[in-house]
Amino acid sequence: MKIFYIITFSVITFTLISCSTGGKSTKESRQEKTTVTKKPETPVFNADSAYSYVDKQVAFGPRVPDTKPHSECAEYLTNELKRFGADVIVQDAPVTAYNGKTLNAKNIIGQYNPEKNNRVLLFAHWDSRPFADHDPDPAKRNTPILGANDGASGVGILLEIARQINKAGINIGVDIIFFDAEDYGTPDHLNLPYKPDTWCLGTQYWCRHPHKENYTARWGILLDMVGAPNAVFYKELYSKQYAPELLDRVWNTAADLGYLSFFSFEDGGQIIDDHVYVNKLMNIPSIDIIQHEPMSDTNFNEYWHTHKDDMSNIDRTTLKAVGQTVLQVLYSEN
Repeated sequence: MKIFYIITFSVITFTLISCSTGGKSTKESRQEKTTVTKKPETPVFNADSAYSYVDKQVAFGPRVPDTKPHSECAEYLTNELKRFGADVIVQDAPVTAYNGKTLNAKNIIGQYNPEKNNRVLLFAHWDSRPFADHDPDPAKRNTPILGANDGASGVGILLEIARQINKAGINIGVDIIFFDAEDYGTPDHLNLPYKPDTWCLGTQYWCRHPHKENYTARWGILLDMVGAPNAVFYKELYSKQYAPELLDRVWNTAADLGYLSFFSFEDGGQIIDDHVYVNKLMNIPSIDIIQHEPMSDTNFNEYWHTHKDDMSNIDRTTLKAVGQTVLQVLYSEN
């Protein structure tokens, strides 16, 4: 019996060796063909970092097209996106303002995994208002504002998201776009006749001249006025019209993360913002996370389009609530 087992073992060993020289086992072949892509965990949004990016933009001064602070800030944003590993395109966007003036606007585009077709879009405007048309002091209404909340806050959050993507990696394609000349719309204090489409000029240009031929994304999220203390973000109605599923998903994510005090499930106003053109002209379902004050005369905060829109109205807790929510939604797609 002992010899039998030895002989049998030898035969089996020979057989296995013979099989291995002829090719790999089915199991081994199957294992080689299966490529497992590890899913990165959702990064932790750093509110201090985002705050510093807002502060840096504001330090340049008002970022009005065709001014020195505008050029300096454009260079800063471009270099930051490059530092965070993005493939960057600066799109020159000549646009015509409400008064017929040609503005040399710049859309700054950071691409992650540009080769992938499975893409999502995150965007904000980086310019600031050339008029303080709602300032309580009439003498100051023709001067540009710092736009800490209205402009810089959304960009600051997206820079921190870019930094986290660079650290953690991501499996899908992500485009982060800083649109220009959003806030060059007709000033309210001059009582000029209504003229459509004078806002969101950089976005309109990009929609008609996307940085990539036949560009598309599965969805988009706009951040606008997302840094104020105790801000409340209602469900904006154009967002509800064009991208209801995404809107619900973002708000439910915020609730799951404990940010219900910031994200109200009540409907807000219908706001013409960058996302409207991305929806209408690009057919990319997009939503707007934007502070809304339903009880105010303007439907926005009291310092909207005034010289009080400075760093005193930027709160790290709000930046964290918005930034972590967007990161969670982003990485759930990964």
